Amino acid sequence: MLPKEKTKTVNDINSLTALIYGPSKIGKSTFCSRAEKALFLSTEPGLNSLEVFKIDIKNWEDLLNACKEIEAGEHEFKTIVIDTIDNAYQMCRDYFCKKNNVEHESDIAWGKCYALINAEFQRVINKLAFLPYGLILVSHSMDKEVESRTGKYTKTIPTIPEKARQILIGLVDLILFCDIELKTDENKNQIQYRIMRTKPNVGYDAGDRTGIFPDTMPLSYPEFKKVFYNHFNKEKK
Repeated sequence: MLPKEKTKTVNDINSLTALIYGPSKIGKSTFCSRAEKALFLSTEPGLNSLEVFKIDIKNWEDLLNACKEIEAGEHEFKTIVIDTIDNAYQMCRDYFCKKNNVEHESDIAWGKCYALINAEFQRVINKLAFLPYGLILVSHSMDKEVESRTGKYTKTIPTIPEKARQILIGLVDLILFCDIELKTDENKNQIQYRIMRTKPNVGYDAGDRTGIFPDTMPLSYPEFKKVFYNHFNKEKK
């Protein structure tokens, strides 16, 4: 049925879908752990220092089973965190290679296995994104040399493979690049600040479809939440 009214702007932080990435140990998982009633789908070790609700995901079947439970809605979780989405994609690849009795997806002619993997990965992540929960996808970062018409330059991007990266970039509301910013204090000492970059830049992947967040902000979920709701409180006045 064709719509009769325009959709309204989403003003619930638990409705956002985000890709957060950056160097190891910078605080990505800590950021996610502060989200409201967060459930981690943990595809790799690394959460031992955090007290979180988590499901250990060891293969693609585990992820599918977890998604079914989440979709059933018999829980109080409001934010789903896949940490990391890189490993989740690799599990999807392993699943289809095993299913087709090959060691690598390139062993199947005409790119058929690649297409199946990407279609399945997109199907599952899309389904999670449409559920009434926040979705945060965690990745690491790497530097990639890019060649343009004016020359070569280095760009920081998520470590997830290119096809999956393009799927996620088209899906999420936010691409948050975690970085270190150096500032000099009054005594000329350099101080490191952990920040998130939210706007597109030639040197890194970032993006904010909401238009709410500043170019850079502290790597802090409470601060992230504060900025989000302050925006809507101002609109009401």
